[in-house]
Amino acid sequence: MSADQTRDGYFGEFGGSFIPPMLQEAMDYLSKQFYTFKDDPEFNRELDYYLKEYVGRENPLTYAEQLTRSWGGAKIYLKREDLNHTGAHKINNVVGQILLAKRMGAKRVIAETGAGQHGVATATACAMFDMECVIYMGAEDTRRQALNVFRMELLGAKVVPVTKGQARLKDAVDEALNDLVENYKNTFYLLGSAVGPHPFPTMVKHFQSVVSKESKKQILEKEGRLPDAILACVGGGSNAIGAFAHYIDEPSVRLIGVEPELAPTMTEGVPGIIHGFRCLVLLDEEGNPKPTYSIAAGLDYPGIGPEHSHLKTSGRAEYVTVSNEEVLAAFQELSRTEGIIPALESAHAVAHAKKIAPSMSPEQILIINLSGRGDKDVEQVFHMLKK
Repeated sequence: MSADQTRDGYFGEFGGSFIPPMLQEAMDYLSKQFYTFKDDPEFNRELDYYLKEYVGRENPLTYAEQLTRSWGGAKIYLKREDLNHTGAHKINNVVGQILLAKRMGAKRVIAETGAGQHGVATATACAMFDMECVIYMGAEDTRRQALNVFRMELLGAKVVPVTKGQARLKDAVDEALNDLVENYKNTFYLLGSAVGPHPFPTMVKHFQSVVSKESKKQILEKEGRLPDAILACVGGGSNAIGAFAHYIDEPSVRLIGVEPELAPTMTEGVPGIIHGFRCLVLLDEEGNPKPTYSIAAGLDYPGIGPEHSHLKTSGRAEYVTVSNEEVLAAFQELSRTEGIIPALESAHAVAHAKKIAPSMSPEQILIINLSGRGDKDVEQVFHMLKK
C-alpha cells in the first residue's frame, strides 16, 4: 500500500497541521510555493546542478564484500550518504529547501538539529546563499556534538543552546517553532526531518527521495533485480523515508526501520499530536511526550514522521529496536571490516542487518542506508569504550 502524498498532508490518519492560525497562514504559503516549484523545470535544473556539483551526487551503492563474507547469507550493499558534502543525507533536503527559500525572498533561516548534521548542512547552504542562519540545538547535544557546533559557527551560523526540558532534539524543535511563531513574516524554517505540520513531511520526503531513486537504479544495474530489503535508522525519519520512497510501491521489498531501544516510538508509541502534527508518539501517564535517550543524538526523539506512522500501522514497513551495545559493536565492525566509520545513527541499521543477514540466502540482497559518516561521533565513542 502506498502512503500517498496529499495536499492536505495526511498519510492515513497521521499528519495534518495543528498550529496557531497565524502560523497556519505561513504554512499555507509555504505549501503553495512548494507545490508550485517542485515540478518546475527551472527549479529542478538548479536543484540537480547543486546536488551534482556541490553535494557530490550521485553517490555510490557499495558492495560490502567483507561484511557479506563475515556475516554469511545475504549480499550487503551500502548506500553511501556518508560521502555527501557535510557528511550525511541532510544536505539533500537542505539544498532543496534553500532554493525554495531563495525563491520566496527569505533572508533569515532557522533550523533545529540533534546530532548537528542538519545544522551543519543548513549553515553550509546559508553561507553559500548569503542568508542569516540561526540553529537551535539542545544543550546536552551541544556537549555531545561540540565539533559540529564549532563547524556551524565556523560557517557563520548562530547556535542557540536550548536548556529547557531534556535539552535535546525535541526541545530544540520547540524553540525553533517558537521563533517561527514570532518571526514567520521574515523567517524560513528549514526543518530537517520528515516531521512537523504539513507541508514539511511531504516536502522533506520529496527532496530526500533522491536516495532511493539512485539506489533503485544502481541495484538494477548491478544485480538486475530489486533488493529483498532496505534498512535505515529511524529518529524523526528523514533518511529512512528517503531510502524507502521509491520502493513503497514494490511489495517484494521489505522496508525495515531501526530505532534505539530507549526511544522505541514505533514499538510502544500511540497516536498523538506533537510539534503540530499527528503521529505515533511516546507519551507518559499524563499524556506528555516521554523522555527518550539514544547514544545517537539524531535519533533522540519521542515522535516519528507521519508517513512512517502510516507505513507501520498499514503493515507496509517493519520497525525494530537495537541496543546501545549492539550499535557500538556495529560501529566498530563496519570500521574494521570495510574501512568505513559510520555515524552512530547509521550504525543502528548496520546492527540489525547483522541479525537478519545470516538467515537469508546468498542470492538475497540487503541495502543498508548509510545515512552519515562517524567523524562527529569518534570522540564520544572513544570515551564510551574507555569506561
